Amino acid sequence: MSERQELLASLSDAVVNMEEEATGELSRKALELGLDASEILFEGVLKGMALASERYESGEYFVPELLLCSDALYAGLEVLRPHLRKDASTSRGRVVIGVVQGDTHDIGKNIVRIMLEGAGFDVKDLGCNVPHTAFVDAAVEYRADIIGLSTLMTTSMDGMARVIDNLVERSLRDRFKVIIGGAPISLAYARKIGADGYARNAPGAIDLVKSLLASPVAAG
Repeated sequence: MSERQELLASLSDAVVNMEEEATGELSRKALELGLDASEILFEGVLKGMALASERYESGEYFVPELLLCSDALYAGLEVLRPHLRKDASTSRGRVVIGVVQGDTHDIGKNIVRIMLEGAGFDVKDLGCNVPHTAFVDAAVEYRADIIGLSTLMTTSMDGMARVIDNLVERSLRDRFKVIIGGAPISLAYARKIGADGYARNAPGAIDLVKSLLASPVAAG
């Protein structure tokens, strides 16, 4: 393993191990060694957060551990942000996200927000229990590219369809890509309601946002 690979691996480990100070120090060291800021972010810091997300999903980590990993991520991002502004690749797009009406579970949505912000997206977080019209209003006001909808409850799934229906009613459906996610959600459900994509977890959501913004054609 090269010095570069070892450093990025150590940075990923620092995030997943909740080592806030070490994450900042390793990010600075990587910059001093001449590594590209985007590479440090994606191959080190965000990779560690993705691993932390997987540990949360598997039950190995709980909310307190996840929040400490988030603190470590932000420590690295604080070091990298001035250098990322110089990289053309960091002008990525705008995303409005929230948990649909009837649901107040927001940890999954929060992980997605953290990782989107870390990846250079501008994110408007509407919080929990958001009415379907509020998503559309915010997307218009914020001039968003993507609307991200989350729920952990089967009883709230219809709220996702209502957002899309409201976009259609207001002749705005072609203006925004809509992605959905959460424990009860599937690709089949995304296709059923006419969403542009579905992600099983936070890392998948980041990849989905990137792919949708890279292509003028909506995914199924």
